[in-house]
Amino acid sequence: MLKPKQERSKQRIKTILETAEQILLDEGLEALTIANISKFSGLKRTSTYKFFPTADSLKETLIEEYILNCAKFFNDKSANINTDQLSVVILRCVEILYEYFDENKASQCIILNNTVTPPVNASVIKHLSTSIQSFVESNIELPKMYNTDGIYRVLTQIIISIFSLNVKESNILNETGKIEAHRAGHAYMLNWVNQSS
Repeated sequence: MLKPKQERSKQRIKTILETAEQILLDEGLEALTIANISKFSGLKRTSTYKFFPTADSLKETLIEEYILNCAKFFNDKSANINTDQLSVVILRCVEILYEYFDENKASQCIILNNTVTPPVNASVIKHLSTSIQSFVESNIELPKMYNTDGIYRVLTQIIISIFSLNVKESNILNETGKIEAHRAGHAYMLNWVNQSS
């Protein structure tokens, strides 16, 4: 995406993203096209193409924005819970992510409801996984693990993937998704802890 410098350009991008979110909520991901953005935002197609040359570039920006918002939400909601139980800490991670996606239906639509194309950029996921890592490590002293950053990125992707499966199977994010994400995330982390001990 072209990074705007002028206030008018910033306002146009804001309008495009707000319109895109409304289309996601009202019509679904299939309706998220440059033509529909122009139609519903009142902007000319050339204005939209200037900042988002393809629908995929618009989706990438929305996905990035939602994941970054999720990381901020996670940081705001996570606090030391004074436990040395890995299962409890992983459950809290799952609960916070669940709450974010449950409250943000547009992020569900573009990240959970569909096989994400384009996929979520690894550097964007790292923002969220770093938040999760900080929370886990502030609560529990884990053994030193090989490629710790990578372990937490996979943990983050496991949770999101299970939420996605839950939404695809049930048409809604529900307690089953939360339970399964906790089970899988805890098993994954426990495997690493046991290998590192």
